[in-house]
Amino acid sequence: MNDKMLKFTKIGQQTPPKRKVNSRKNDFNEIYDDFITQKAQEQSSRCSQCGVPFCQVHCPLSNNIPDWLKLTSEGRLKEAYELSQSTNNMPEVCGRICPQDRLCEGNCVIEQSGHGTVTIGSVEKYITDSAWEKGWVKPISVKFEKDQSVGIIGAGPAGLAAAEQLRKNGYKITVYDRYDRAGGLLIYGIPNFKLEKHVVERRTKLLKDGGIEFIQNFEVGKDATLEQLRKKHNAILIATGVYKPREIDLPGNDLDNIFPAMDFLTASNRKGLGDKVELFDKGTLNAEGKDVVVIGGGDTAMDCVRTSIRQKANSVKCLYRRDKENMPGSSREVANAEEEGVQFVWLSSPKEFKGKNKIESLIVDKIKLGEPDDSGRRRPEIKEGSEFEIKTDMVIKALGFDPENLPLLFDSHELQVTRWGTIKTDFDTMETNLEGVFAAGDIVRGASLVVWAIKDGRDAAVSIKDYLQKKEFEKTRVA
Repeated sequence: MNDKMLKFTKIGQQTPPKRKVNSRKNDFNEIYDDFITQKAQEQSSRCSQCGVPFCQVHCPLSNNIPDWLKLTSEGRLKEAYELSQSTNNMPEVCGRICPQDRLCEGNCVIEQSGHGTVTIGSVEKYITDSAWEKGWVKPISVKFEKDQSVGIIGAGPAGLAAAEQLRKNGYKITVYDRYDRAGGLLIYGIPNFKLEKHVVERRTKLLKDGGIEFIQNFEVGKDATLEQLRKKHNAILIATGVYKPREIDLPGNDLDNIFPAMDFLTASNRKGLGDKVELFDKGTLNAEGKDVVVIGGGDTAMDCVRTSIRQKANSVKCLYRRDKENMPGSSREVANAEEEGVQFVWLSSPKEFKGKNKIESLIVDKIKLGEPDDSGRRRPEIKEGSEFEIKTDMVIKALGFDPENLPLLFDSHELQVTRWGTIKTDFDTMETNLEGVFAAGDIVRGASLVVWAIKDGRDAAVSIKDYLQKKEFEKTRVA
């Protein structure tokens, strides 16, 4: 074993320094400083180089983590980057926003042995940011372009990953997206303090420079039907994600100043990008000076509470029906929110919105945890007679997302969906019931992680390539 590795017994776990709370609360910049070379090499050298690397096993992309940690520890940074990007189309994004505490780092062998995990995500970010700075990241160069085209609906992580993989294979790629910028959730859903937008914009520019065409402000079903796109392209990939907010049907739900999470986050992100946002400028979608209550316990809820803090809310509370140990979101994000002044009201569930025209207070039931439900988590049960009132003048609902009615939106009523509204696909090929139409990402699996969307996009690209090669072979054979 190289003497540069196995240093976890001598060197402790270390993350890049986190900006002081009072400083980071005043802006939307990322909260972690960058690793310096020495510290990145030190942290990488702690890897135990396991025979069975559980970090890799628990990474949806099966990133070759031990090998690029070893290369980083040896100062072979360009090789580390090349290995990292060989399995991941956006390592600089995943290094910033993946919940490593429940994926690679949470399953690190030395973490389980009590020595503290290798901070894999920070090293991944360091490797790729260094590669961008040193000019190692190059656009796709296609030597032999094929006379087949693929239309991709959705410019989020699944669509972008598939587009890149297919372009590398020489196919003509057109990405259609309803928004004015590519990136989907990465641009308009995730706040800057987790993912600064230049990181996404330089990645999409790289794809454009590689010959991928982007058509923005394009709505399938309005600007063209799905059937019209099928006639234009040899294959189609649907990678729209899921954006329909889950609702909570309570008395007073129609009061003003109750918003879905994406409305609130999109307004904030657009403002950060320099757009004119009328509802933000008028104060409607701005938390400044308000008593804000966010309902939900996932990563989107954490984005909302931490955004509210930065918008100078008077107070920020997060209501969640289970306890801290059962939060679905990243424990790291919960800790960051607590540091920044968010008050968590555990074991609580909203019962009624109260106010005349706009929200003034929220009636809340206390919760106890009963027997486990189908998910394995203990079922929340209302405590009789336990209700209490919380003063609020802004409520943000972060209860998750469901699929939109794509057969209706796309004017393609024959497109089959599951009982949950997600697109129904073949388990192996990812093809829908419509020949040559594939689907990937959240629109198939339901709301999930960015890293899973990238994985699905890469897998869909393989299936689309196989489909197109088969079609080309049949065409040649007939000729």
